Parts: sequence; structure tokens; C-alpha cells
Amino acid sequence: MPKIRILPLDREIDAQAGQTIMAAALASGLYWPTTCGGQAICTTCLCRIEAGAENLDEIGRTELKTMTEERPEAMVRENNLRLACQARVSGDVTVNKRGVKEE
Repeated sequence: MPKIRILPLDREIDAQAGQTIMAAALASGLYWPTTCGGQAICTTCLCRIEAGAENLDEIGRTELKTMTEERPEAMVRENNLRLACQARVSGDVTVNKRGVKEE
């Protein structure tokens, strides 16, 4: 079962393979900031992948389009940015997202 470590909260949660980062957090009783409710039309859930980027699915067109509306694609890729509502896990990852908290 994949593990997701969430910084700066410093909490580790379990995820099902194929589950999004945000869905795993919500299932673990965490609040994850979102405006669009996981539809990939905002960047409120945007997080930085600190480790384990290879354990996420590839960035899809919709996700990339949404992220690059506000920042250059090079910045998205160089900083390992992902939308937590779209990034599906297949192994352990460490993410950094301010505002995630216990509900």
C-alpha cells in the first residue's frame, strides 16, 4: 500500500494504488484545500512533490493546462508541481502543501 508523507504537517497516510493524493488525504480525515472540488479547473490543491515523483502517473493534458495558465510549464516541471486532485499514486511519495490540516 503506497504511503504519502505530507509536509509541513509531517503526517504519513496510506493510499490505495491509483488513488489521487487529495482523495487519500480526505479519506484519512485531513482537510486538503480545494476550490473546484477536484475537477482540475483551479490550482488551489497544487502541491510540490518532494520525493517519489516517479511513483505518480504522468501529468495529463488537463492538469498541465490548468497549472500553466498561471505559471510557465518549465516552472511546473522543474519544481515538480502537481494538482493533488489529479496525481494518482502507485508508490510512496512525499508532498509539500501548506494548509493541509486535521479535520
